[in-house]
Amino acid sequence: MNPYASLAAAYARSFEEGQAYPLGGVAPASHPPLAEGAPKALIFSPHPDDECIIGALPLRLRRQSGWNVMNVAVTLGSAKARQSERLTELKGACGYMGFGLIQTAPNGLERVNLSCRREDPEHWAAMVQLIAGLLLSEQPRAIFLPHKHDWNATHMGVHFLVMDALMKTDTGFKTALIETEYWHPMTDPNLMVEVSEDILTDQMTGTSFHAGEVRRNPYHLFLPAWMQDNVRRGTELVGGMGAATLGFQFATLYRLSEWHNGSADEFHNSQRMLPMSENAAALFA
Repeated sequence: MNPYASLAAAYARSFEEGQAYPLGGVAPASHPPLAEGAPKALIFSPHPDDECIIGALPLRLRRQSGWNVMNVAVTLGSAKARQSERLTELKGACGYMGFGLIQTAPNGLERVNLSCRREDPEHWAAMVQLIAGLLLSEQPRAIFLPHKHDWNATHMGVHFLVMDALMKTDTGFKTALIETEYWHPMTDPNLMVEVSEDILTDQMTGTSFHAGEVRRNPYHLFLPAWMQDNVRRGTELVGGMGAATLGFQFATLYRLSEWHNGSADEFHNSQRMLPMSENAAALFA
């Protein structure tokens, strides 16, 4: 018997079984208490569920390093009839993940896309000012945002919204920029973060709280395969062509740079693998 046949069957069987699992409704995961003055990380999420999907490094910062991770709900999706429900789902997901939640507006921001940036500069400027004010008031040590080619119109819009807002901060404002990917892979990631089974479990569970979305497309069940493919890509994209695997089973890829003096520069820890054995805060030491 071909052993790969049983392996393929096991993958298929686990996916089928996962479709019967409950969506949300799980007690919050265990997290260390937040110390006063803990460093902050802000996740600028284009939609509810992005905070969980790209949340490997935020979770590691929360658990390994005691950081205060806050999810900024840039939008609540474009379907107005679903926005209230999506906010409820988001609150459950953030509660499970141990993330704080910042609402940009009661129903989220509208028209966060490049068409609005080009065609309605007044509306765009108001949103930029709101995000710039949030950056200045929160003073995050790191921020997460989609990379500029992440295919989805709102993902790309959030990238430019945050970057435009950074340009409105004063020259003394400094933070780490961590670009994320989901809908379109980055061509130049410089950071591969190992994801343990526990972290992956919590990302899958947190994503499952977004029940309306995963009933349509089971993003939570696709996370393991996506993270395995990240190991395939990241081993050589980050480690160098022809590099040998470090033994990671699951990983997420990011691009890390630093914003200071009004521009983004390559971070001093460029081209980096972050195994589970290393505290995530070491990236920013």
